[in-house]
Amino acid sequence: MPLQFPETPDRDPSRDLDPRFVFDFRAYDELRDPAQRWSTWLDVEPLMRGPEPRPAWVVTSQGAVDTELGILKTGKEADVFLLERTDPHEPQAGVVMAAKRYRDTTHRSFHRAAAYAEGRTTKRSRDTRALKRKSTWGRAVAAGEWAAAEWTALKRLWELGVPVPYPVQIDGSEILMEWITHDGETAPRLAQTRPPSPLLAHYYEQLVGVVTTLAVAGVAHGDLSAYNILAAGDRLVVIDLPQVVDLAGNAQGLDFLLRDCTNICTWFRARGLEVDEQELFAQVTAQAF
Repeated sequence: MPLQFPETPDRDPSRDLDPRFVFDFRAYDELRDPAQRWSTWLDVEPLMRGPEPRPAWVVTSQGAVDTELGILKTGKEADVFLLERTDPHEPQAGVVMAAKRYRDTTHRSFHRAAAYAEGRTTKRSRDTRALKRKSTWGRAVAAGEWAAAEWTALKRLWELGVPVPYPVQIDGSEILMEWITHDGETAPRLAQTRPPSPLLAHYYEQLVGVVTTLAVAGVAHGDLSAYNILAAGDRLVVIDLPQVVDLAGNAQGLDFLLRDCTNICTWFRARGLEVDEQELFAQVTAQAF
């Protein structure tokens, strides 16, 4: 007669596992599209990621994929592309960002670059010598230096509450940042708009606040104009910040601040708003100093 054993209920072996050693494993397909890459979020150091608290839309998944969507803008120093970052397992949480890429060693055409960079320091003596010689390595360092300068400015201004795109991360000479939109499209530059009188005055007050906040923090945009300000509805957003100058460390700092005031007032005055750059400059410097 065969032996008989008492029946035991089925038991889930996972119930006996220490939860510290349990993780959710999800497989991802290999990337075959040349317009795609794995997210570089975890490839960069923590300090190369945006300030906390981060907006909820920032995608930090290790399995996320970056997909090139095309070029958004070309410029003298850098090109801006649209890039979508999405985890294939969570497509509803994907986000489209602006990827600003400073050009390679063959192109260095920053207007008055030396004047903007006065007062800045380069930590490595080799890099400093290369920059002065304008060698191939020096041009590569310059690309990274300007990207780093814009990254630093974006982070600082974001933390000050200045309306700038949220800086997501920097990797070499590429900065990923918030894509500023209005009604689902890229927000136009202020220079492309024709705001009615009430909105025009509202825009001007916003910019007075921007210039004042920067000056109180000891810096000036250095190249502020209607061409590097985006109009997202009734909200303005300042962009293009690699040339931010230190008002104390740069001998021409106040000249750059006055030029910012002049550019702003000239544009608004041409559209019927009675403003004066000298009055704005005096108002800003009085609060800054």
